Amino acid sequence: MGRYTESVCRLCRREGIRLYLKGDRCYSDKCAIERRSYPPGEHGQSRRSKVSPYGQQLREKQKARRIYGVMERQFRNYFKKASKKQGVTGEILLQLLETRLDNLVYRLGIAPSRNAARQLVKHGHVVVNGRRADIPSYHVRPGDTISVRENSKKLDYIKEAVANRRRTEMQGWLSFDEKDMSGVLLQIPSREDIPVPVQEQLIVELYSK
Repeated sequence: MGRYTESVCRLCRREGIRLYLKGDRCYSDKCAIERRSYPPGEHGQSRRSKVSPYGQQLREKQKARRIYGVMERQFRNYFKKASKKQGVTGEILLQLLETRLDNLVYRLGIAPSRNAARQLVKHGHVVVNGRRADIPSYHVRPGDTISVRENSKKLDYIKEAVANRRRTEMQGWLSFDEKDMSGVLLQIPSREDIPVPVQEQLIVELYSK
């Protein structure tokens, strides 16, 4: 499966906001947005023309993809799945992305970034309802328990992430037991409870053309 291998700080600069792709670095003065708030490339600092409606839609889609760390085909499949469900398509799309296992490992504070969470899942450090789950896109359902595998609780990387987890805003639709290193998805979050700076309606308009 394809994956992005370049500097993720360029992605934040391109979108003009912090996407929190590098964990602790994003909270420090070393953040790329703090040092160079203009887009990457030789023309990044030059004046740019007004963005067209299509350009705005594209940017929102790219922003959402980069926040959750999914590739184009996978993102499009999420949209197709969301469009087949009853309800507001844009909100359902974000709910599907939020209930990915790697995202919830990040939201619980077990990992400092979604990319780090993806690696923990792939390497078998995470279990769901007592069973090993090594697929980052695994869909977590309300009531499911996500926890660190017993042998992995001793890893300094995970212990440090949990100790610093207060930097990640704890959402009301999640619960976490810091001592046991386990959390529960209490319910599917509503749009108001999903803290991502994305205008999902523009994404719906883009894919509906």
